[in-house]
Amino acid sequence: MARTDIARRVYNHTWKLDPIVRSLLDTDFYKLLMLQMIWGMYPKVDATFTLINRTTSVRLADEIDEGELREQLDHARTLRFSKKEMIWLGGNTFYGRKQIFEPEFLAWLEDFRLPEYELSRRDGQFELSFSGPWMYTTLWEIPALAIINELRSRAALRSFGPFALDVLYARAKAKMWDKTERLKALPGIRISDFGTRRRHSFLWQRWCVEALKEGIGDAFTGTSNVLLAMDNDLEALGTNAHELPMVFAALANSEKELREAPYKVLQDWQRYYGGNLLIVLPDTFGTAAFLRDAPDWIADWTGFRPDSAPPIEGGEKILSWWREKGKDPKQKLLIFSDGLEVETIEETYRHFKGKVRMSFGWGTNLTNDFEGCAPTETKSLDAISLVCKVSEANGRPAVKLSDNPAKATGDGKEIKRYLRIFGEKDRVRQLVKV
Repeated sequence: MARTDIARRVYNHTWKLDPIVRSLLDTDFYKLLMLQMIWGMYPKVDATFTLINRTTSVRLADEIDEGELREQLDHARTLRFSKKEMIWLGGNTFYGRKQIFEPEFLAWLEDFRLPEYELSRRDGQFELSFSGPWMYTTLWEIPALAIINELRSRAALRSFGPFALDVLYARAKAKMWDKTERLKALPGIRISDFGTRRRHSFLWQRWCVEALKEGIGDAFTGTSNVLLAMDNDLEALGTNAHELPMVFAALANSEKELREAPYKVLQDWQRYYGGNLLIVLPDTFGTAAFLRDAPDWIADWTGFRPDSAPPIEGGEKILSWWREKGKDPKQKLLIFSDGLEVETIEETYRHFKGKVRMSFGWGTNLTNDFEGCAPTETKSLDAISLVCKVSEANGRPAVKLSDNPAKATGDGKEIKRYLRIFGEKDRVRQLVKV
């Protein structure tokens, strides 16, 4: 397949609208898996998703033109799943299972369109939200983040000439390939692309995915991006995300229901999925609280994805919990995915080698690492910590505590209430870079 000249493509912005999101499959696989469960079990739940820029020093509304943002969001609302995409979703094998998506769900998905949005500006930031039925608003998260991140990249590159762009991308490619060579030196390493949400651009993510496919061969296990998985004959990877326990907790009518919300999510999840899709995400309200109250049956699940605790520290706590439950960690799986640098991957790999099966979901530092690559110094190409989280469910405030207090989201009073119920054990504040 012919390679796209990214530098030339970036320079030649002469068309009226260059769509950032060109397919509803340009999303993370876990969104579709979660969507099927939401569609099947919670079609009457409403949920609002809200943009949150944790890197408050970056004034997004000053860097990105509001009109361009509206054009991109409006274009995304015109998209529908194509016949080719529907055939692929219905006929492909995912996680070793055929027809993971029910025919009735696919029939509904065929007419899916993204709902309306609300956009305004305040103090140099965009206030962007998506309200309505959960089974519609949930699919806005990934394209909204991808659009804003790529518009920011485009704005930063607008003053670059074709040769400066050539230099920029040559340096970024060399930097990426150096990381690939380092990872290739780790026997048995398993790496996947988790970089859709905060990528530099779609074309750059595609280049990184194709480079990993060639560079580390079978060690590259696939991508969370469904479109890139389809186009590159790769595994589409992903399980579940924080939004599920956040919504379940918001809907709780008592403290008892609130404490049980993270486990009710998993009960519902296993009604739809099994095997390697039985992965626990434990940190929504703190990993320590999750492990403290977790029912024994969760120890039978395939593995955990420790997300916001330091990887070695968080992983060791899960290994200890498995041993307490009489399980051999060597038969289990840990998926590390939070802000991974190549150095973190190397260190974590060496620490856990031989102790547990492990995999690494490599995100922002795979698909948006341009630090030091520009011919002239600029901070506008540095990745930022931008998220789109559930803020309300059926009109009730939603909360995420996280193992890192700097990642907590939600109303201040509600956060305090959740902390009283779940506790603050092992929550350690760390700098959130991406």
